[in-house]
Amino acid sequence: MRSSTQVEQRIDERARRFLAKAPAGGLTARLTEFIVFGLKQGWACIFGAALLAVLTAARLWYPDTAALARNDFLTLAAVTIQVLMVAFKLETLRELRVIILFHLVGTVMELFKTDVGSWSYEAEGFLRLGAVPLFSGFMYAAVGSYMVRVYRLFDLRFASYPRRWITAIMGAAIYANFFTHHYIWDLRWVLLAAVVVIYGRCVMHFRVFRKQFRMPLVIAFLLVALFIWIAENIATWSGAWLYPSQMDGWHPVGLEKLVAWFLLMIISVVLVAWVYKPQPPAAAEGDDGDGGTRRGAAVEPSAR
Repeated sequence: MRSSTQVEQRIDERARRFLAKAPAGGLTARLTEFIVFGLKQGWACIFGAALLAVLTAARLWYPDTAALARNDFLTLAAVTIQVLMVAFKLETLRELRVIILFHLVGTVMELFKTDVGSWSYEAEGFLRLGAVPLFSGFMYAAVGSYMVRVYRLFDLRFASYPRRWITAIMGAAIYANFFTHHYIWDLRWVLLAAVVVIYGRCVMHFRVFRKQFRMPLVIAFLLVALFIWIAENIATWSGAWLYPSQMDGWHPVGLEKLVAWFLLMIISVVLVAWVYKPQPPAAAEGDDGDGGTRRGAAVEPSAR
């Protein structure tokens, strides 16, 4: 069992009492699983959802004449969200370390990408590094927050997970290509093929309520990348940043960005896997992965 926050434990206890009377079969059971799946996904996205809400609100209502630059407001709002997440025990300190790592990795990329003109931010405010407002790192942190939260909320287990040192090399190569493709041959398609080879046999096992489901990990990568692409469209519409083709007017981000987000997912998974070592599905049968026993593993509506 992966540790939950105190708030999640209380929610989990109430949810189990409420859902204990739900039918174990039929359409109602399938609908219950679907609703719980959606609620857990929403809970996992709470950091990113809050940040997107602030970005949208700033686009719609933040006054142009305000003394505080909009980018500085967004940075302060992002810091506030992160502090509240920890203060209200919505994130563990262990997760916070991973999120900070995402923040640093993302900020380094932002500094480089804005310098070479891949995208740009409004040149305003004081809370920035060069042309990069500090709130940009929190967008990567939001991805990290989702990754670590979904890992334990669905009690993720992995069959045929590749060796972590291989995935680390893969992640480092992908990260390097985000920089080097501006100067040498872009290896993204080679890296994409390598991802399919390395992760192709891996199957993700996850528990929603009573049932445990399976999904090829590569498909899970693609679905999350699609979700991030949708969030990216909201963020660029809000003016958080713009690509060169959007300077004369906003339009949806091209689908080719899905490849970049797909590859970014590999970096994300590598970072999380070094904190939460992937466990095989056999451990979910009666073992919590830490030498203990999961009680009621087959029927427990876990929020872990």
